[in-house]
Amino acid sequence: MKRLLVSLAVLSILATSLQAKKYFFHAQIGNDENIGTSILAPFKSLAKIPLLKIGAGDTLLLAAGQVFKGTLHLKNIKGTREKPILITTYRVGPRGVLAAAEIDASGYANGIQLLNCSFIKVEELSIRANGGGLIDRESDQVKMRCGVLVQITEEGEYEHISLRRLCIADIFYEEKGFERGKKEVRTANGTQKYGWGIRVINRTKHAKLREVLIRECQVENVAHTGIKLTGGERNIESFLIEDCEIRVTGGPGMQMSGVNEGRVRHNYISHSGSTDDSRKWGRGSGLWTWGSRDVVIEHNQFLFANGPGDSAGCHIDFNCENIVVQYNLSANNAGGFCEILGNNYNCAYRYNISINDGHRVKGENGAFQEGKTFWLSGFAGRKKPRKGPFNSYFYNNTIVVDTNIVAKMAIDRAADGMLIMNNIFCIRGESAWVLGDQYKPDKGGAHQIKRVVFKNNLFLKDGNWPVDGWIQPEDKSFGSPQWETANLQDIFQWIPTDKPLIQGKGLPISKIPGDSIGLTIGLAVEYDILGQAILGTPSLGAIHIPEN
Repeated sequence: MKRLLVSLAVLSILATSLQAKKYFFHAQIGNDENIGTSILAPFKSLAKIPLLKIGAGDTLLLAAGQVFKGTLHLKNIKGTREKPILITTYRVGPRGVLAAAEIDASGYANGIQLLNCSFIKVEELSIRANGGGLIDRESDQVKMRCGVLVQITEEGEYEHISLRRLCIADIFYEEKGFERGKKEVRTANGTQKYGWGIRVINRTKHAKLREVLIRECQVENVAHTGIKLTGGERNIESFLIEDCEIRVTGGPGMQMSGVNEGRVRHNYISHSGSTDDSRKWGRGSGLWTWGSRDVVIEHNQFLFANGPGDSAGCHIDFNCENIVVQYNLSANNAGGFCEILGNNYNCAYRYNISINDGHRVKGENGAFQEGKTFWLSGFAGRKKPRKGPFNSYFYNNTIVVDTNIVAKMAIDRAADGMLIMNNIFCIRGESAWVLGDQYKPDKGGAHQIKRVVFKNNLFLKDGNWPVDGWIQPEDKSFGSPQWETANLQDIFQWIPTDKPLIQGKGLPISKIPGDSIGLTIGLAVEYDILGQAILGTPSLGAIHIPEN
């Protein structure tokens, strides 16, 4: 019996040791000599975290309303799907402060760094990092400062990193007052030291990162990009970015390279490419993809993108496949609405509303590219021949351009396979045909475009599509849908009142001749931009008018 009691005691101790732990942190009353697993005896600093033996199911709890200096760093830490590791804010006392705990990473490379980790959930925290030099001497070679950095540097399989309800603001590497040279904004992505909101990086061969979830996060006032995913050989897979707000970023609002299978939906992105701080880059589309495959970008708002080049609402850079931009509102973006670059295959813009995009004028205020309403560019990299894009689909979009903007169109002569159907082009002023003007400009000349379907579009007036363009519409119609436009950023204001003009006037979308793929998610759609079911014959434009 005595031996049995001893065995039961040992089992009890083992069971207790295997239980998930909660570690508490309080910047004011904490002490790193405390046990840390009691709310009454919390740790003090984030520097304590790398010394802990964090296991599956454990929780790191930062006191609400407290400011923690430094970096929250996890390396080679893995939870499980059933028991992820959680990092979040806790309330102090029954009536304690509700404000999220804040990490001040000024002087450090990152606010939060997750290095070679899996099954980590980070929620309800605030992060700032406004200059401060570089206190973290291990990061001497780092040329960036991130609110959150998720990075894979070792071979293996990694999965499920969830970032939710994070507030990231004021992320700058340089001190206030630093001024960038005028040529910096002309480089492809910037060459100097910047602050970034959220970065996910996996450039490691034989490493895979799956399930990156970024939801309900706010990123505001950062020197470069708000949210950026960078993979090598498309080794970041199955990602979701939704319900985020990105404002006044010095670079793009969002950007993803080398990713595979993702959804970007219900996000609000405003004033990317901001120049309101001399430390910012000053150029950026609301969102752009490069070298990526099977990404659906839907139900987002892209507003007021700024910059002397690119800076569209959403653009598809080169080396992509099956990127679908649908159900978005794009408004007042300097670079334009539709921009598809070279070596892209089977990409699409459909059921979007574009208002006053492409107002930039080359040569004014340092602009080195024209803003464009519609642009297919063959640019596929410096010193590389122009190539494609191939099988570009553009249908059921509503495009409105006011009288003070010249709507410019450009189609590279290397483009191959193009469908433009069921769109509404309401261009109230003038239109112009221009040459593509990436780093290696299109020289013009006789076009080589093959396999073109350009028919059944509604134009406000003759000349909305430039008459000197080498591609001209067929079976076109004319008229004004007659909108109420009290709020340009409210898609419900763009429901046409002249319903007979567009109701039932659309045509079914078929594959471009010679294209065996179409779109991997299908050419037909079930709903319009308002979520209305499309029954029967489709309407023209992004909003379906049901038949009585």
